[in-house]
Amino acid sequence: MLLGLLGVTIFGATLPMTHIALEGFSPLYITFARAAIAATAAGAALAVLRRPFPRAHLPALVGVGLGAVFGFPIFSSIAMQTIPASHGGVVLGLLPLLTSIFAALVDGERPGPLFWLCGFAGSLLIVAFSLRESAFHLGPGDFWLMLAALSASFSYVLSGKLARVMPGWEVIGWALALCAPLTFAGTILFAGSGIHGPGAAEYTALLYLGLMSMFGGFIFWNAGLALGGIARVAQIQLFQTFVTLAVSAVLLGEAIGPETLGFALAVAFVVWLGRKARIVRAIPAGSRA
Repeated sequence: MLLGLLGVTIFGATLPMTHIALEGFSPLYITFARAAIAATAAGAALAVLRRPFPRAHLPALVGVGLGAVFGFPIFSSIAMQTIPASHGGVVLGLLPLLTSIFAALVDGERPGPLFWLCGFAGSLLIVAFSLRESAFHLGPGDFWLMLAALSASFSYVLSGKLARVMPGWEVIGWALALCAPLTFAGTILFAGSGIHGPGAAEYTALLYLGLMSMFGGFIFWNAGLALGGIARVAQIQLFQTFVTLAVSAVLLGEAIGPETLGFALAVAFVVWLGRKARIVRAIPAGSRA
């Protein structure tokens, strides 16, 4: 849970940093450039440590790449053009429930009734908060964020499964390495039209998105998913909303109302209660317990 919380804290700054980066770069350029930066760091680590390529896990690594390297970055970047980062952070509060659903479908985890009750309760709190903040109006940005959440949650489950058989940093590292030809090609292709006079703040934000949001955060997150169970640790993501709100207030000056604390405390209680819920993982036919 602590490893997951570290990952969530790093991920929580992603939307505000994307907002800052958009002042100097286009959404497509951000998508490819952040992945190229992350691939450079991951490739260097894999090369220095001489890690063998896990050929048997190629399909799952491709899935991680599609969701984490391309899906979430492009969808969230498009969304951040039209909605505040703080609002986006609230919408992404649905990530824990989506991740738990994918964990049940893909990984065979079987949470009990209490877990699902807590998951839906936490999601309802997040949705209620989101609607309150947006005056009960949902726009195109919310649609793009839902696609981003689906992409991220699917890649989280695949990453968590792989992190049981290899270090978590290798999972995202190899996913980035596999996507590197496309990400470097895209960075070069969109450099002409995607760079709009960025300054130090925009370059710093882009570096954060590459080194932390796309690589560093996954080191802790994948390890937490593998050790604590995907569905259970995914509930920590409910706190990501409030990390995003705090970072948005500090970096972007976005206002946070007093009701935020009440929602945060309610979500914290739901996460605490969900930790006590029973979760089992189905054993595939033909394998030994």
